Amino acid sequence: MLKQRMSAPAKDLLRFLGATALVIFAASALTFIVDPLQLFRPARLVAAMYSPDSRMQDAGLISSQEFDTVFMGTSLAIHFRQSDIDRLLGGKSLKLSMTGSTSHEQSFVIASALERHPRRVIWEMDDWIFRDSPDVDHDIYLPADLYRRDIKGFAGYLFSGAMARESAWIMVRSIPPLAPLVARLTNGVMFKFPISRVDDINILRPEIDVQEAYNAKKAVDALRSITDPVRSAYLAEGYSFEPMVKNFEQDAVGLIAKNPDILFDIYFPPYSILQWAAMRDASPSTLQLVYDFSAYAAQRLAEYPNVRLHDFRAVSEVTHNLGNYADVIHHSPDVDLKILSWLAAGTYVVDRAAPLASLERLEAQVAAYRVDSIER
Repeated sequence: MLKQRMSAPAKDLLRFLGATALVIFAASALTFIVDPLQLFRPARLVAAMYSPDSRMQDAGLISSQEFDTVFMGTSLAIHFRQSDIDRLLGGKSLKLSMTGSTSHEQSFVIASALERHPRRVIWEMDDWIFRDSPDVDHDIYLPADLYRRDIKGFAGYLFSGAMARESAWIMVRSIPPLAPLVARLTNGVMFKFPISRVDDINILRPEIDVQEAYNAKKAVDALRSITDPVRSAYLAEGYSFEPMVKNFEQDAVGLIAKNPDILFDIYFPPYSILQWAAMRDASPSTLQLVYDFSAYAAQRLAEYPNVRLHDFRAVSEVTHNLGNYADVIHHSPDVDLKILSWLAAGTYVVDRAAPLASLERLEAQVAAYRVDSIER
């Protein structure tokens, strides 16, 4: 009797463990079959869906997409359409831009993409990405093991309850009668994979009024905010010359030097003149540091024959037109298209024999600009 009483809980425990193992196996099998990130294969059994979480989604895009051009940057390069890049620059591009990304993240993701042997990298690069930051293995936002495609990365992916849930919804959405209903539910709030076309990943949403989002009032309001004495310390946050140079050498120069057969089209983005004026008036030491770092970077990049540096920071017809901006740095989709056209034509390529000429033009513009001339 005692033996029987003792065996009942043991049997219950075994049943529970068996049921748990079955559920885990079923969930991981579902994730493997649906493969929301397309890490194992391009989507075939179900309709492909994509996430706006670039740090996660990029790992799947690198594995599943065909491309010969990598497009990388921060939020300043997040709204470009791949179809526009292809149309204006030729080739087949893959946009991997990540909002707020650091040089550690960008270099790591580009290096992963280079394993697919593209011929070209287009890299939006600014001083801010080289700030001191955690390496990719201590970056809580970047799933580094997914890019490495190692056992840890695959295990975390396959045994993720969140991925199993996403897989279930993607599978249900692939059933035609249910697709409209599920599409309304998978709106990016409840679920991570609401986007049905690669070309639509992180573009400006169609309901956005561009004139309302980008206008001079917003740019001037942003200037007031960042130069307010209460908040102006933000302008100097993260800027330190030696760590920035170290990160530049490691993440940019190191990657370029290791890949001499890859063409790197690097561009400095067209911040509005207000960003420079804000640093000049509220944090002049930061402005000088940026100038010094820019000079260093331009001269180092000029040493590499597989680099073309494009400097858009002194293109005054854009940077002085405040209607192009949502704040002091983020430019409109119209400027996105201008950038692609400039890249295609090589309009603002920095001369290797005079790598500081464009910086000197910027310095002259910043020195001459008068904030008090802006209509408030």
